[in-house]
Amino acid sequence: MQDLYTALGLVLVIEGAIYALFPDGMQRAMAQLQEMPPGTLRLAGLGAAVAGVVIVWAVRG
Repeated sequence: MQDLYTALGLVLVIEGAIYALFPDGMQRAMAQLQEMPPGTLRLAGLGAAVAGVVIVWAVRG
């Protein structure tokens, strides 16, 4: 359970840093995301999830 909380904390640190360092870029990215079809967003999310699993598997394995 400690690993889960550590991972969630790291996600918040990374996301917070991106928003703090590049607020204009994040606003542009969000505007572009609103124009994308749901299927494209779903595929990108699935790809990110698979990449995350592979990274965790490689580090833990």
